Amino acid sequence: MSWGTELWDQFDSLDKHTQWGIDFLERYAKFVKERIEIEQNYAKQLRNLVKKYCPKRSSKDEEPRFTSCIAFFNILNELNDYAGQREVVAEEMAHRVYGELMRYAHDLKTERKMHLQEGRKAQQYLDMCWKQMDNSKKKFERECREAEKAQQSYERLDNDTNATKADVEKAKQQLNLRTHMADENKNEYAAQLQNFNGEQHKHFYVVIPQIYKQLQEMDERRTIKLSECYRGFADSERKVIPIISKCLEGMILAAKSVDERRDSQMVVDSFKSGFEPPGDFPFEDYSQHIYRTVSDGTISASKQEGGKMDSKSTAGKAKGKLWLFGKKPKGPALEDFSHLPPEQRRKKLQQRIDELNRGLQKESDQKEALNKMKDVYEKNPQMGDPGSLQPKLAETMNNIDRLRMEIHKNEAWLSEVEGKTGVRGDRRHSSDINHLVTQGRESPEGSYTDDANQEVRGPPQQHGHHSEFDDEFEDDDPLPAIGHCKAIYPFDGHNEGTLAMKEGEVLYIIEEDKGDGWTRARRQNGEEGYVPTTYIDVTLEKNSKGS
Repeated sequence: MSWGTELWDQFDSLDKHTQWGIDFLERYAKFVKERIEIEQNYAKQLRNLVKKYCPKRSSKDEEPRFTSCIAFFNILNELNDYAGQREVVAEEMAHRVYGELMRYAHDLKTERKMHLQEGRKAQQYLDMCWKQMDNSKKKFERECREAEKAQQSYERLDNDTNATKADVEKAKQQLNLRTHMADENKNEYAAQLQNFNGEQHKHFYVVIPQIYKQLQEMDERRTIKLSECYRGFADSERKVIPIISKCLEGMILAAKSVDERRDSQMVVDSFKSGFEPPGDFPFEDYSQHIYRTVSDGTISASKQEGGKMDSKSTAGKAKGKLWLFGKKPKGPALEDFSHLPPEQRRKKLQQRIDELNRGLQKESDQKEALNKMKDVYEKNPQMGDPGSLQPKLAETMNNIDRLRMEIHKNEAWLSEVEGKTGVRGDRRHSSDINHLVTQGRESPEGSYTDDANQEVRGPPQQHGHHSEFDDEFEDDDPLPAIGHCKAIYPFDGHNEGTLAMKEGEVLYIIEEDKGDGWTRARRQNGEEGYVPTTYIDVTLEKNSKGS
């Protein structure tokens, strides 16, 4: 099947067909371009969506902790990767399909134009040969008619008796001339006819088949190129399917990672105060004075006074403990986090200690590196001046000392809150068993206390019913720390009531100097005693109200 043999007379049809093929190629290229724009817009919208719902973290406290939140953010990350794969699809289509189609369409137009020009030139040459042959044919025909006229004229004169011999001879010469010219034109016509037939045969059997064959090959290559682009169009997306599948699997894994038990535990850890639930209120009998008699008036009066005293002491004790179970008024954030409930305070202090330890480790590593560099400079002075590192070393040492002090101070606060939590739990258990005065209820005046150190220190009870509990309460409860101090000089502490200390040792301040030159302090292990005020550097807490 060849265009040259089957379509030898369809030059115009092939011209239109090849032009349609190029138009179709360009139309498909336009389709690919619009698909690329769709992929790019889709990827852009996905990225904007991810950006819109991604958390804007301004501090570490706002980082997601719940598994459901972490899973959602993992899904957003996977969706962002998915958007990236859509961009890869667009880039692959633009490079492998659209760009290739546009280059090929340009080459195809150039090739088609060349083949059609060759076909037109061949047709023009054949037309020229045909015209030459036709002209020689017409000229031969004209000369034959003239020769025929000359013969008729000669025969008329030759048969005419009145014609002279000269006229007959002249007519004969004219006949011979026309006959000779007719023979020459005949030969010219035969030659032109033979040449035209040869050119026509060559045109329709050699030139046109060759041109049409080239056009056919060009059109078939166009079809093959379209087939390749169709395949490339699909392969551009099929290549990213494994990565897209991984993104979707990541989303599924994120969904499976949601743990409701863990989230519930995080809620407990986030909001747990560490307080015990309030106990029962005791019954207070105000009707005793109604039933008193004249004979037992003195006894009744004493009972009444005892009852009143019990009521006031109970109210006073409740007044000092209400905030444990109610809503404590919010105050400014304090350095030791004493404005927080015990459990939250412990967590905050532990976090700060961990951060300070990391900073201390970093500074220690820097100090070690500077010392090594200093040793290298001392051994090889040409590499640098060891003295230039001294300011940096001094700064690093100061930072290390500062961090150690901060760590020690925060550890002291942590030990304090852990110790108080344990003591509070024991006391609450004892109170619940004996059904004594409960802590943490609202006082008759509806007042609150804002001092964390007063949460387990109610006013002393005078009623005999509570004396045993109060003795135990006061004996077990250590005085709260109102600050801390650092020993400037060592102190032996041999005398009774004094506390020995080493230089640089950090102690809790539980009672300020009253003017006698002694300050009451306590170690972390609970050992208490007095130390000389001039031997220590005292730092009192801002929120402290004294012991």
